[in-house]
Amino acid sequence: MRQNGMKKSIGITPNIETLFGTRDENVRLLEDGLNVTIDLKSNCIELEGAARDVARAEQVFADYESLQRSGYTFNNGDLNSMLRVLAADANSTLKGLAEAGRQRSFGRRTVQPKSPNQRRYVETIETHDMVFGVGPAGTGKTYLAVAMAISALLSKRVNRIILARPAVEAGERLGFLPGTLQDKIDPYLRPLYDALYDMLDPERVDRYLEKNVIEIAPIAFMRGRTLNDSFVILDEAQNTTSEQMKMFVTRLGFNSKAVITGDITQIDLPSARRSGLLEAIDVLKSVEGLAFVHFDEADVVRHHLVQRIIRAYDEHKTRIAEQQILLLPEVKNGNAKGAEVGERTNGKSSAPAIGSGQGVAGSQAEIGTEE
Repeated sequence: MRQNGMKKSIGITPNIETLFGTRDENVRLLEDGLNVTIDLKSNCIELEGAARDVARAEQVFADYESLQRSGYTFNNGDLNSMLRVLAADANSTLKGLAEAGRQRSFGRRTVQPKSPNQRRYVETIETHDMVFGVGPAGTGKTYLAVAMAISALLSKRVNRIILARPAVEAGERLGFLPGTLQDKIDPYLRPLYDALYDMLDPERVDRYLEKNVIEIAPIAFMRGRTLNDSFVILDEAQNTTSEQMKMFVTRLGFNSKAVITGDITQIDLPSARRSGLLEAIDVLKSVEGLAFVHFDEADVVRHHLVQRIIRAYDEHKTRIAEQQILLLPEVKNGNAKGAEVGERTNGKSSAPAIGSGQGVAGSQAEIGTEE
């Protein structure tokens, strides 16, 4: 709820209208996120709200003007993404977010975190040698990890990138695939190629792949290796077995980073096998030096329908779990009643034979008949 604590007018600077976004969507985002009212007058912009909120909104306009003067260019959707992060994180500023993005080189593409969790993920990768990114599809786990790997390679902080994935089909059997070993495993690794070609020129990617500067392989090929001066990414980690996960996390050598990404709601392993990612979350959560970043549907950056679909599946899963919990007492009561009925039935069948007069008479009649 907005507080009408104070009003402040700030001057209109050249091209300030570009901050407002399409149909003033950025203005509405700032109003909702900062709890202020923004009113564009003919000669000024009027801000209204609590003193602290108005000060933050004023800082946004000042930062935007400063960035424009310095020649900073906001690419498609970057400004809106930064404002979303800024609205959710009281300690962030527009200038700080923009400069943090400018410090990293992601090849031909600028990559800007689009949610607070994405920003925390990127910062955690920078400060930790091993990071687990866990969350639903479309939250940017793999894409951001590949971007950070490319940034580390281009800035010569590592000498190579190694991308690994378990070769597991998504609920179907594809049979034996034709071609060489590389031809057989490429379909499973295609999402990693897509991310690389999106960020680097195709000729450069091909050159790196040819010289093994970038290596893409199934996780089975990691056994026995020590990976020094490398940025290693394990994608689809929910489909690793316990043995594969332990093997992978112990490959890390000197001056290397590892990022493990996965979605624990999309496990394609046979039902008898426990996911190595689930086990790692339990076993490694208190190990110093590594970190876990968890995403949710609010971090989804694909089509807006994807966010709703994930939410619908989560709600369905919750309803099923609640129904099962409600059914448990009924099942227990049913079993208890069944046991009681059984005991009564046994008692009734034996009572006439022992103490019932009718039962005794019946028995005597039967005896007499036999005689």
